[in-house]
Amino acid sequence: MIESKDTMAKVAVLGAGSWGTAIAFVLANNGHDTVIWARREEQVAEINEQHTNTRYLKDAKLPHNLRATSHLEEAIQQADAVILAVPTKAMRAMLADLNECVTTPMKWIHVSKGIEPDTLLRVSEVIEDVLRPELIESIVALSGPSHAEEVVEKKPTTVAVASHSLEAAQYAQDLFMNEAFRVYTNDDIIGVEIGGSLKNVIALAAGITDGMEQGDNAKAALITRGLAEITRLGVKMGANPLTFSGLAGLGDLIVTCTSVHSRNWKTGYALGRGQTLEEIEREMGMVIEGVRTAKATYQLAKLHDVSMPITEVLHAILFEGITLDKGVQSLMGRMKKQEVTDIFDDMF
Repeated sequence: MIESKDTMAKVAVLGAGSWGTAIAFVLANNGHDTVIWARREEQVAEINEQHTNTRYLKDAKLPHNLRATSHLEEAIQQADAVILAVPTKAMRAMLADLNECVTTPMKWIHVSKGIEPDTLLRVSEVIEDVLRPELIESIVALSGPSHAEEVVEKKPTTVAVASHSLEAAQYAQDLFMNEAFRVYTNDDIIGVEIGGSLKNVIALAAGITDGMEQGDNAKAALITRGLAEITRLGVKMGANPLTFSGLAGLGDLIVTCTSVHSRNWKTGYALGRGQTLEEIEREMGMVIEGVRTAKATYQLAKLHDVSMPITEVLHAILFEGITLDKGVQSLMGRMKKQEVTDIFDDMF
C-alpha cells in the first residue's frame, strides 16, 4: 500500500486537453485541492457541472472535487505547485501570460513532450527563457508511458519525474504517487525530456510502417534503431545514456509506437494509408506533437552532427515531399554498419 499523504497541496493544472485532464484526475483523487484551467467557457462548465470532458476523454467521469476555471489568475491563486499541461506549441505564450500574473516563486511541473522548433529548446529551457528568474522555485519534468485514457481508468501507470533538484523531484513524486500511478525520481532532466519528446517522432515512423503494411519485423527494427537515434542525440546533448533504457526512454517509446491511443502513431498510420498531413490534422482536431518535434529533431541532429537516418527520412516525408516508398528505400539501402559500434558512434 502507498503511504497516505500527510499534507494536501493546492495545485493548478494549466491545460484541459486529454493529458492535462488525466493529470488533474490523479491529483484530485489524491485529495489535493486541484483547479484545472481551460480556455473555453463551455469546457469549464462541463467539468464543473457534468464532471466530464467529453471532447478529450469521452467516457471518463471526473472527481467531484476537481474544479475548472477559465481565469488564469484564479487558477494559480495561492497555488503550491503549477502543472504546465498545454502543448509545446502554446507553452511560450502561456508562460508569457503567467509572467504577468504570478507574483511569488512557484514549483513548476511540466508534463508536455516536445522540442520548440527553431529555438531548439526543451520545455524546461523554455520555462527558464520566458519566466522571470524570481518566479522559479524549481522545475520538474514528468514523462513516461502514460496514455490519458488508461490513467483515468486507474490502470497501472508508471512514470518518471526529473529535476536538477532531488528535493523538487521528490515533491512531485509525493504529489502524484498512488496505488495506480507509480512515480520514480530521476536527476537527468535532459534525458527525460529528450526521450519523452523524440519518441513521438519514432511513433510517427512506426505508424507509417503499419499503415504501409510493412510487417512486424520492420516495425521492431524501426523501434530499435529509433531508440539508438534518440540515445545518440540525447547523450550528445548531455543526457545519461541509461535514462533511455528507462520509463521516459524505452518505456514511452514502446507504448507510443504500439498503442491505438497514440495520436502520433495514428497520424503515421494514416499517412501510410495515403492521407495527407493536412487531412489528418483537420480530422483529429488535436495537436500532433511529433510533427513539430520532427522538425526540431532534424535541426538538432544537424546542429550536433549526429546521424539520425529515421528522423531525416521522416522529415523529408513530412516537409520535403518525398514519397513513402522512396523513404523506405532510402533507409534499407544505407551503407553496411556494425550494430553496437553504430549505436555509440556519436556519443563520446
